[in-house]
Amino acid sequence: MKYIIASDIHGSAYYCRLLRERFLEEGAEKLILLGDLLYHGARNALPREYDTLACADILNSLREHILCVRGNCDSDVDALVLDFPIESDFAVLPLGGRTLILTHGHKLPARLSGGDVLVNGHFHVPAFEERDGYLYVNCGSVSIPKENSPHAYLVIEGNILSWKDVETGETFRRAAL
Repeated sequence: MKYIIASDIHGSAYYCRLLRERFLEEGAEKLILLGDLLYHGARNALPREYDTLACADILNSLREHILCVRGNCDSDVDALVLDFPIESDFAVLPLGGRTLILTHGHKLPARLSGGDVLVNGHFHVPAFEERDGYLYVNCGSVSIPKENSPHAYLVIEGNILSWKDVETGETFRRAAL
C-alpha cells in the first residue's frame, strides 16, 4: 500500500491544491494528515493564499482517502467544515512488522516500544533519526517549512520513505524503515 503523509497546511489554499495534485499523481491509497490543517497559528505568518474554506473544500474532495489526527491549531470549529474526522490525537498503523504511531507532535505518547516509528509534523522540519529505541520521522510542513527545508510531504511505499517537495514532486531524501 502507498501512503502520503503531510502536515501543517495552515490554511494555504495554494499548497493544499499542490498537495492534492501530488496525491493524485502519486496514486496513493491514503492521505494521512497530521494536523494543523486550516488555521495558521499565532506564531506563524499568514501562508501563501490563506483561505481556510478553500482548503476545507480541497480536502473534502479527498475525504474517502483521508486519515487525520488533530494538531495544536485545529479546533472543534474546524470539524464543522471538514467531512472527515479530525478529533483523534493519535492513530496507529501497522506496517511491515513495525508500528507507526501517527500524531501531530505537540502531544507525545506516554510510551513507545522498541521498533516503533513515531511519525509527526508540528516542528515543520523533515527528520529521520533513531531515538531511545524508536525511530523518529517528521514529514515536514506543506506550507510553512522551517530551517530552510522545502515545502514537504512524505511518501511511504513498502518499507521506503521518500520526502518530496510539494511544489515540484521531486524527492530530496530517501530512507528505509
